Amino acid sequence: MNPIRRSLIAAATAALTLATVPPVLAQEAQPAPAEQMPEGKILEDITLGQADAPVTVIEYASFTCSHCRAFHEENWPKLKAEYIETGKVKFIQRDVYFDAVGLWAGILARCGGDAKYYAVSDLIFDDQQTWLNAKTGDEIAANLRKVGAKAGMTEPQMDACWADKQKVADLVATFQKNATADKIEGTPTFIIGGETVQNQPWDDLKKIIDAKIAEAEKKG
Repeated sequence: MNPIRRSLIAAATAALTLATVPPVLAQEAQPAPAEQMPEGKILEDITLGQADAPVTVIEYASFTCSHCRAFHEENWPKLKAEYIETGKVKFIQRDVYFDAVGLWAGILARCGGDAKYYAVSDLIFDDQQTWLNAKTGDEIAANLRKVGAKAGMTEPQMDACWADKQKVADLVATFQKNATADKIEGTPTFIIGGETVQNQPWDDLKKIIDAKIAEAEKKG
């Protein structure tokens, strides 16, 4: 395995081992070690757009990645308006967990259910510079609570999501399986019509998407 990819996978394992829930929620209890966690199950992708769109775009993204935030600020609205909402692209975001904090954010993104995942994900990226601007884990957790509240979540709801060890194990297992299979080495990384594409300016990404759509239409 590529050493970069190996360290990326190891980071998720460490995140699960060291901090399955934000410390502000843990109170006096200590997080359970990895060996006491349930076995993770592989979760299905949460898709956005028409199921029969000619091209599928997968983005591997980390909620703590500044380049991912930049993509979602600058290029995500264009991708959504020009390709997803017009039925040309089916989109899938797959979360990458470099650290415990990214895992906390990933749990929060899923906390409102699949139907709200992309809306919550957008809020997390939009507010990334604010909620990550903290000196302690407690402060980051409190900031994430504000993002969750903005999305309409209640305190008990967020507590339950962060304390759900099965869901945490599922998220990490799903990330590890997908990132390994797709040989992901960093974020954001895109898989466009089956081709792995590194992050690049919108005009270059657009050319690749257009070429894949033309290829799919020609075959169809």
